[in-house]
Amino acid sequence: MRRYTLLIFGLLLSHACAEDLPPVAPMPQYATLPLGTNSAIFSTGKFDWFELMEAQIETGRKAAATCQIIFDGDSYMAGWRKTSKSNSIWNQHYAKFNAVNFAIDGDTTSEILWRLLQGQGEGMHPKLIDLMVGSNSIKRNSSAEIAEGVKAVIDAYQKRFPDAVILFHGILPRNDKPDDQFRVQIKEVNTMLAKLADGKKVIFIDFGDKFLQPDGTINRNLMPNLLTPDDMGYQIWADAIQPIIDKICGS
Repeated sequence: MRRYTLLIFGLLLSHACAEDLPPVAPMPQYATLPLGTNSAIFSTGKFDWFELMEAQIETGRKAAATCQIIFDGDSYMAGWRKTSKSNSIWNQHYAKFNAVNFAIDGDTTSEILWRLLQGQGEGMHPKLIDLMVGSNSIKRNSSAEIAEGVKAVIDAYQKRFPDAVILFHGILPRNDKPDDQFRVQIKEVNTMLAKLADGKKVIFIDFGDKFLQPDGTINRNLMPNLLTPDDMGYQIWADAIQPIIDKICGS
């Protein structure tokens, strides 16, 4: 299905370039949905990451026989690939499980659902799936819609990997002040997300408070840009999930 989709895009572009046709307006990044539709549960691809998605799916295929952990999500999860320190932590804790990271910067639940439909994870038999997603939907969707979107991702992963444990994270705090609108909505979403867990096959963990000062402001030593963790922040993340990994995959 994935290759047919790309073929159709190629045909559209080739027709648009023909000299006897009028110019075609760029296609929107997100589909126009019927009024009242929750975009967080509607699978949507992005034109600017098809090549990356294809490459990551191929990486998953090559690791299918030995991968024990799948990581997926947005830029927070993709950040494991970005710094020497986070790479070092990855190599120390997750490489031995032949973990695969499918996360892509900027993605929402919609894009993860799309990637799964395109064959992401096919042939794999992970013990654990670690998810962090939802931050990019803040202000775009209501809190209830975001929670529904995360549930849709959990359900999609469970359908494909019924034997795996799903570990999903609370959205990390962003922006400095505790009364910031983003912070208020994130807290509301995380309260809803916690209710999706059963503590056995679906585990919720929220370590966002470790990035805060006693007065509720962001600790800039851990999030200098008030949005993404630095090296020390990824160490906090690793420490938070390690006991769960040890329990499910072995120490």
